[in-house]
Amino acid sequence: MSLRSTASAKSKAEFATRVVEALTPLGPVTARRMFGGHGIFLDDAMVALTFQQTLWLKSDPETRTMFEEGGARPFVYQRQGKPVELSFLSVPDDVWADRARLIDWAEAALRAARRARAKRRKR
Repeated sequence: MSLRSTASAKSKAEFATRVVEALTPLGPVTARRMFGGHGIFLDDAMVALTFQQTLWLKSDPETRTMFEEGGARPFVYQRQGKPVELSFLSVPDDVWADRARLIDWAEAALRAARRARAKRRKR
């Protein structure tokens, strides 16, 4: 069965639970409600978010190319009528279907989240 949410996963919480279960090989993963979805945390770093039944992984200049070449698209929302792009990219269906690849992508997202956290601490 695909890791991706299906019609049988009816709620945001159920989808977040599936994501947490899928990423557990990386360590203790938690989900916190936010942004109309959930923030996904590992080692107190936000590595992903879920929104509209999609998993969005943290990215930075070191991971963005890999994610985009794999078919990911950026998380964009509208603020005051203007598009705002966050540093999170979607997980394509074929990555969901391959647990090893999903974990590789999540590890890259964790590294990006740790780099972002280190930059914030330097300020």
